[in-house]
Amino acid sequence: MPVFADSNIRPNVSGWNFVLICLSSVLIAAAGYIINDYFDLNIDRINKPERLIVQNIIKRRWTIVWHFFLSMAGIAIGFFLDFTTRATFLGFSNLICACLLFIYSISLKKKLLAGNVLISLLTAWVVLVITWCEFISFPRIRGIDIAKLSRYTFLYAGFAFIISIIREVIKDMEDMPGDSKYGCRTMPIVWGVNAAKVYTAVWIIILVALVAIVQVYILQFRWWWTVTYSFLFIIAPLIYTLVQLRKSNTPEAYHRLSNLTKMVMFSGILSMVFFYFYL
Repeated sequence: MPVFADSNIRPNVSGWNFVLICLSSVLIAAAGYIINDYFDLNIDRINKPERLIVQNIIKRRWTIVWHFFLSMAGIAIGFFLDFTTRATFLGFSNLICACLLFIYSISLKKKLLAGNVLISLLTAWVVLVITWCEFISFPRIRGIDIAKLSRYTFLYAGFAFIISIIREVIKDMEDMPGDSKYGCRTMPIVWGVNAAKVYTAVWIIILVALVAIVQVYILQFRWWWTVTYSFLFIIAPLIYTLVQLRKSNTPEAYHRLSNLTKMVMFSGILSMVFFYFYL
């Protein structure tokens, strides 16, 4: 447990503050999904008619209301934490994220790479935000290796960015029927499916290599369970995705790969639990 130079200093993200930070991210992400589905209703009627949220679950006229309510709730929580903890600019960062998700839905989603990169950056930010909230406390906490903590954080943020890039392009391949009809310029439409597959495969190989290098590094600490977990739930599914990507040629096949990458993303972030036992 860290030792504090001032006995009154406590981590910003402990207890309910941590719950509130997570809740604010979830609310803004949910608002982003809703407004994206609002603008993509015609596209989704072609790509996933059985999975429509807008119209089937939320009436279209209420979509903007729910988007506004969820976004404002996430932003308000950010400002609340700014005023009640030593965190700074969390409210403004949540506001920027909500605005970027709105811009993505109305414009960037249809542009080559721009939407994919934006969503991947926002996914990485969800990991970095915890470190951001604690940053002001770092100089006053003894017993924490700040450099090591920063490396771990950026390592996971990098993982989140790359796996999100992979999933976004796979989703673009899945959504080609509707996207092409309504003028979207996604990678598989502009560059072709084969080029999009090569692009995705390169990122998968890079991610597998990086994760494998990390596992070789931590073997010196005899973290056997971590290495086993990473191989079974991160490396192996990624290799399977790489193999299946070459064979896939239908929206249903791409949808399965998209779900698999979501599982890998969840497994990768969940591996943080091991640091509780090993550090």
